Order: sequence, then structure tokens, then C-alpha cells
Amino acid sequence: MSMSQRPTYFYRSMTTADVPSAHTLSVQLKWPHRLEDWAMLQRIAEGFVVEDQGRLIGTAFTCAQGSYATIGLVIVDDEYQGQGIGRKLMELAIEACGSRTAILNATLAGAPLYASQGFVDFGHIQQHQGQALVPALPELTVGEQCRVLTAADQAELIKLANAGSGLDREAVLNDLFDVVEHAVGIEHDGHLCAFALLRPFGRGRCIGPVIAQNPEQARHLIAVLLAQVPDAFVRIDIPSNSGLAPWLEAAGLKQVDTVAQMARGTPPEARGDVRQFALVTQAIG
Repeated sequence: MSMSQRPTYFYRSMTTADVPSAHTLSVQLKWPHRLEDWAMLQRIAEGFVVEDQGRLIGTAFTCAQGSYATIGLVIVDDEYQGQGIGRKLMELAIEACGSRTAILNATLAGAPLYASQGFVDFGHIQQHQGQALVPALPELTVGEQCRVLTAADQAELIKLANAGSGLDREAVLNDLFDVVEHAVGIEHDGHLCAFALLRPFGRGRCIGPVIAQNPEQARHLIAVLLAQVPDAFVRIDIPSNSGLAPWLEAAGLKQVDTVAQMARGTPPEARGDVRQFALVTQAIG
């Protein structure tokens, strides 16, 4: 094929009107995202699409979160694979990061592309899901108390989320609060030190983020949330070093996938005495 005969693809910013077509792309890949999940990311992040004669054939997102930016939902229609479209979308997403450090969660198929663009592994995320058996409630230590959280706690939740993830979670969580079904936290001597959120996502519910001082607190919070939705399909994405996997497996949330955490620079680190035990989503971190 001559140069003049090669197809010309049109790359541009994503708009609200693109969300249904983008959702269709993820459905074709059998990804579980609902239309509402795409709409949430389109609101809080900078999205990119590529078209072939008006047909949307690829997507990518960059979500700025302080000194870092997460890149996610990099998708190219199967019919258009192998033409450098994914690489171009990644270049746009990386450019949108500006001076921020780019981070992402890479599938096995996507990891070679990201490695070629300077991303380096720094950990792994395990996807657990299923219809959970409501586990026995792990005990808390003396001085700790679990309670339902309210709108009055939101500022403190954001502080904890920022410390546990190393990211600026304000925009993400302020959007998420509108759809959260259950929010629980642990206080120690009256000071909030851990929390977990449950909301609709994908095929059912998602638990995340979970921020805690230790695995015992994280397990307690997750068990409380699972008791709220005993018949629901639940998904949770955890760092592989969280210490939660065997307990989740015993509770019926089986590991179904593992992805690599990758950064184009120094990865984020937790601050203080808390860390993140479950992500918001793989696309957001």
C-alpha cells in the first residue's frame, strides 16, 4: 500500500458524547465497566479518542492526582491492532501528564508497550471478585472502634487517602462520594485512622479505596462492608503485598487476574502510618 493510500486516523480529546462509544469498546473486550464507570472517569480525567471516518476505535485517559498522574483504559479496537494506534494514544496520555510522574496498571498484553516508553515495574495488583461469604468480623484492638462515616468525615477521609496512596485524591473522592453506598471507618481513641468505601461498579459492587494502618484493620472494614451486601457480586483490587489475599480467598473473593504496577519515574509512596490496601479502580490507582 502506498503512503497516499494509508488510512488517516483522527486523534482528539474525549467529550461526554464519546462515552457510549467508548463503553462499547470495553464491552467488546469483556471488561466489566458500566456506562456510569466511564462517565465518572470522563468527568475527573483528561480523555483521548481516535476515530476512523467518525468511528471511535481507541481510548486513553490521564487522571492528574497531585505530583502523579494515572493512565488507564488504553483500548484499541481489535480490528485496528498492530498499526501503532495504542502507542500514539499513550504518547498523548504521557504528554498530558506534563511534569507529573506517570503511573499505570498494566495487563500482560500491554506491559511491553509501556516498558518501551520508559515505564518500570514497581509492584503488582491482584483482582479478587465473586459472591462473598460474609466472614466473621475480625477483632479490633483496645481503643479502636468501627463506625459508619458521614459527609462530615469527608475532609478527613481525603487526608487519609492522600497519605495512604501518595496521590492527591481530592478530585477523585469528591466525585466518588456521590455514589458511595456504604462508608465505614475505624477510630482509635476518637481519631479516625482507617476507612473503606463500597459503591456500584462493573458487575456488582466494588470495595475501594481501603486505607488502614495494618491488615487487621483492613480486614475488619472489608468484613463490615461485605455484611451490607451479602448477595452481591463484589470486586476488590489489592496490592499483592497487602497480606489480604488468603483471607479474601477464604471469604469467596477469588483471585482472577494480576496486573503490573508501572511508573515512568519514582513511584508514589505512602506517608505516615497508613497505606492503601485496595485501589479505587485499576485505571485510577
